Amino acid sequence: MIKCMAIDDEPLALRQLVAYIGKVPYLELAAQCQSALEARDFLQQETVDAIFCDINMPDMDGMDFVKSLPSPPLVVFTTAYAEYAIEGFRVNAVDYLLKPFGLQDFQRAAERLRERLRIDTPASENSPTDNTLFIKTDHRIVKVDIGDIRYIEAMSEYLKVYLESERKPIITLLPLKKIEERLPAGFMRIHRSYIVNLDKIREVNKNRVIMDQDTYLPIGDLYREAFRQYLDTKFLGK
Repeated sequence: MIKCMAIDDEPLALRQLVAYIGKVPYLELAAQCQSALEARDFLQQETVDAIFCDINMPDMDGMDFVKSLPSPPLVVFTTAYAEYAIEGFRVNAVDYLLKPFGLQDFQRAAERLRERLRIDTPASENSPTDNTLFIKTDHRIVKVDIGDIRYIEAMSEYLKVYLESERKPIITLLPLKKIEERLPAGFMRIHRSYIVNLDKIREVNKNRVIMDQDTYLPIGDLYREAFRQYLDTKFLGK
């Protein structure tokens, strides 16, 4: 179990966080607080594995709160302001939820916490369908192995899903965010138009991800810091 706490000065937002925590079997709510100061008092007496923390709060904002902790737990930030995303990753946040977020967004963040802490998923959550998606293309519905996906490209209202096992991509009418919500933590958005399977990356060269000798994908400014944080966890050398 991941022992966690929820922090938000808005009662409705806090209630939503608590409800979402209750829907994830491997999360255990240790405390819910309406200010960073209240949360700090709790952490002086108890320890938790992770916190879901709003950024914009009176007295002390969530970012300063986390920086003030001598040994901070893992953090997922929540806020209505997208400009805080980069700063959030600079304090090594596991994820960043932009309000209003849904249960699927929250579950994806919880999964990243679980992977960071290496907590086993309850057996009841495992099923053969966990590793597959069904994608509508033309007049067909195609079953896709998630591990077979190399990368996904957004083109206006359409998506191109590139697979390891197929020469031509699957083209579907779908927003990029919709499929992003269904992908596990092994996938990362590196640009407003691209999501990559991190296991399929062959090389990183300056501001490009190289998938193969013919495929070079740009790394967008908004996603560069998060991608750098990922590389830091895998990098060997000085």
